[in-house]
Amino acid sequence: MTDLRKTAAIVGVDESDEIGKVPDKSNLQHHAEAAHNALADAGLSLKDVDGLFTAGTSTLQLGEYLGVKPSFVDTTAVGGSSFIIHIAHAIAAIDAGYCDVALVTHGEAGRSMRSRPGGNASDPDPQYQTPYGFIGQPVAYSMAARRYMHMYGEDKTRQGMAEIAVATRKWALKHPKSYMKDPMSFDDYHNSRWISWPFHLLDCCLVTDAGGAFVITSAERAKDTAKKPVWILGAAEGQTHGMISQMPDLTRTNAVNSGPKAMQMAGITHSDIDLAMIYDSFTYTVMTTLESLGFCGPGEAADFVANQRTAPGGDFAMNTNGGGLSHTHSGMYGMFLILEAVRQLRGECGDRQIKDHNIALVNGTGGSLSSTGTTVLAVD
Repeated sequence: MTDLRKTAAIVGVDESDEIGKVPDKSNLQHHAEAAHNALADAGLSLKDVDGLFTAGTSTLQLGEYLGVKPSFVDTTAVGGSSFIIHIAHAIAAIDAGYCDVALVTHGEAGRSMRSRPGGNASDPDPQYQTPYGFIGQPVAYSMAARRYMHMYGEDKTRQGMAEIAVATRKWALKHPKSYMKDPMSFDDYHNSRWISWPFHLLDCCLVTDAGGAFVITSAERAKDTAKKPVWILGAAEGQTHGMISQMPDLTRTNAVNSGPKAMQMAGITHSDIDLAMIYDSFTYTVMTTLESLGFCGPGEAADFVANQRTAPGGDFAMNTNGGGLSHTHSGMYGMFLILEAVRQLRGECGDRQIKDHNIALVNGTGGSLSSTGTTVLAVD
């Protein structure tokens, strides 16, 4: 296999001009604003772009809207992991000579432009899950969490989920663009209303409007961009199922495969990682992902995050932007994992900046715990 470590770098990142509750902007507007902002961050412009990557929106529409005529496109759409997976695809395309400057964008008015529920009635989900009450991700993910509780203990699992929710909110309060502005106590968590047992409201991600983008280019081109390059050391992907009822193991995600592959490609071990950006659609997503990635063993996530270990001041920096739980979550949140990892590696995070670090692991989850993308990023 070709060694693609440090053959490409992320050289620009940014959000759309406004994120949170933005009722007057469309999906494409969020895409476009984020694209312009990320390119400006890199010291590049739309005329430099020859690769266009996105999920949930056609590159035909996006390219036309942006005025870009790319020579390479990728619309891989596997939920929130899509944008992390695009990193692997972009470095392969750059290495193959298909493009030199890849623009990856996301835009979703997830809060303000709710579409009608439904879909193709002939698909498996509407036929075999919806009639039995599996409507929406809180129901699907809560079934997985309930299985985990059965295996490893209800009280222990509940405390682990509470630790994650409270710690993540503490990080969010340090981010000026976070949707949630108020502190959260453990009592606040335990007293929040039920959504789908065993999930309280504060176990569940936000629903916001937001866009984000990042720019990847070749190692040679990265020498001339405005910011220091954030190197891509490793990347891997995969999926196991579509419907939650078909998940091989409700307590393990495909991160058991994508994590070790990305780390092996990067030539690192867990002890080398200074920052973990873990998709947090629900608190349970974080617990099963930490275990699937090998940071701790099966059933050990609650102990791993105990005593606010992942909060500011703890010894395991995780989800330092406030996560999908408290920062933003427009629907496909994986984009914002990348933005925060890059900014932390550059040292651009102000009050939430972690110290003495140069390697970050990012893991995105998509669908109903269905797909994962893992990448390892680093600075010199």
